Amino acid sequence: MNNNQYLIPANTKKGQLLFGIFMPVDLLIFGVGIGITLLALVIMSAIGAMDNFTSILAISPALIAVFLVFPFPNYHNIRTAMGELISFYTNRQKYRWRGWCSSYEFKDK
Repeated sequence: MNNNQYLIPANTKKGQLLFGIFMPVDLLIFGVGIGITLLALVIMSAIGAMDNFTSILAISPALIAVFLVFPFPNYHNIRTAMGELISFYTNRQKYRWRGWCSSYEFKDK
């Protein structure tokens, strides 16, 4: 009997992520979004232009950044899922009918 068989847990990729959730680019997007929001809020409060529209405009970079890095089932996050959708709909795809054969040869013409 071979005792060198290992069972790999399903979350092994999670150890490669920062804080178990984020990739470095995710933290960069999140940090830039929060930083722009804080800077906009400070500038708008300093000049006294804080009405409803400008406050929503100032908070929108943080909301967009949080939306992009929010975890999404079966994908890493919403940014990854959106990238997969864009590449699926923009790349050229070839669908070839294989019939009911269990094996086939694919020849590109």
